[in-house]
Amino acid sequence: MSVLLFFIDGLGLGPNAPETNPVARARLGRLRLLQGQPPGDPRACLAATDACLGMPGLPQSATGQTSILAGVNAAAIVGRHLSGFCRPPLAALLDGASLFSRVRAIGGRATFANAYTPEYLSHPPRFLSVTTVAVGQAGLPYRTLSDLARGEAVYHDLTNRQLRERGHDLPLVAPDEAGRRLARLTEAHHFTMYEYFLTDMAGHARDMAWAAELLEELESALEALLAALDLSHHLVVLTSDHGNLEDLSHDAHTRNPVPTCCWGRGAAQAAGAVTSLSDIAPAILRNCDVVC
Repeated sequence: MSVLLFFIDGLGLGPNAPETNPVARARLGRLRLLQGQPPGDPRACLAATDACLGMPGLPQSATGQTSILAGVNAAAIVGRHLSGFCRPPLAALLDGASLFSRVRAIGGRATFANAYTPEYLSHPPRFLSVTTVAVGQAGLPYRTLSDLARGEAVYHDLTNRQLRERGHDLPLVAPDEAGRRLARLTEAHHFTMYEYFLTDMAGHARDMAWAAELLEELESALEALLAALDLSHHLVVLTSDHGNLEDLSHDAHTRNPVPTCCWGRGAAQAAGAVTSLSDIAPAILRNCDVVC
């Protein structure tokens, strides 16, 4: 059995308010995830998940993502929510403890599905994302544009549009094809993660049209992914690090719970074990069957 962690940045559970919540406005089925309502897909198991982690202030990406990947309350350990990038205290929490490292430690195959550009890999920025740090600590290779061209990676916008705008000679990829690529990677590994962060950008921009477009592309990718996987053998876990997109009445993060939505083998047990971000990694590890 293998597990895919489909991570969508900045997606909380908001009210059924089409004037401010693009989740309520976009044409969605599986991703119609709203406060106090069952998921749009009756086969999905949804857990409303605390992203605030018992700390004051607005939840932030760096501590939220560290909590998801390492199974710890990173905000409480460092004493506050930390935004943006992976600072040394968070890197220390991830080292040897992230899902990538722990799956590898028990003999499993783990991978990060996102492709990196050659510019990024040759001249990495001073401050790295939590996922980039965790992948490097685990000794995993970073997927490249060559992998992307072979259909063995997915770019962070699903479609390659941003790569083409920056001059890279790669074909556009339909969202449903991106979903099928994620299915193939899931089948080849015990643990796979894909990260999508344009949703958080659209939330900060308060751009309803862009937000709805992104959600509909994600819906198409998710639909194709779930159709391509044998869900009697695989588990898909979709979650987020904090709210934002679900309330475009302002441009800040929210304290709303985030969705942890599960499909496939063990979905009910996994969702039932999650109440906060720090519960996600243990739930995933219990469903990674590694035969050495």
